[in-house]
Amino acid sequence: MKRIALFASGSGSNAEKIAEYCAAYADIDVALMLSNNPRAGVIERARRLHIPVLLFDRTTFYNSDRITTLLQQQQIDLIVLAGFMWLMPAGLVQAFPDRIINIHPALLPKFGGKGMYGHFVHEAVVAAGETESGITIHYVNERYDEGQIIVQASCPVDPADTPDDVARKVQKLEHAYYPRVVVDLLNQLETRP
Repeated sequence: MKRIALFASGSGSNAEKIAEYCAAYADIDVALMLSNNPRAGVIERARRLHIPVLLFDRTTFYNSDRITTLLQQQQIDLIVLAGFMWLMPAGLVQAFPDRIINIHPALLPKFGGKGMYGHFVHEAVVAAGETESGITIHYVNERYDEGQIIVQASCPVDPADTPDDVARKVQKLEHAYYPRVVVDLLNQLETRP
């Protein structure tokens, strides 16, 4: 059994799509949903899907090893960030090398880094006059959006597109690609020496 922990700070549509997709695989368990936001919509989505939820605060996350220890005790194979807004602490990244992934709503290295998330990214894409945008799924390191890229997928940005239009196109890519990449990575873990 391969076990996933999902981290999310917001509405959780990507987390929900991943959980639903993984439910079709008898050997994959979405074991835990972790959030730093007690008002996040993802909490209700997780409860509806019968996924245990753990809420934590900044002090616990950055000034203790409690989250890392819990994930190790839960025998988590892959940590999946699905709209999680905080930088992962170095100790957690080191404890799970090449086993933490994130999705970014742009084609990195463009429009990445601290403060570049959600609507801010789509506004920047439109303001820059870009003709395409997309998603980047990447491994997580100790810096925002700088981990090794796993997959990118693009969509056109038309001259008349608003940031909301771009957001809708990008979200379709997120929902189509992220769950499949999660399962592919879990299958690769099985074949690692």
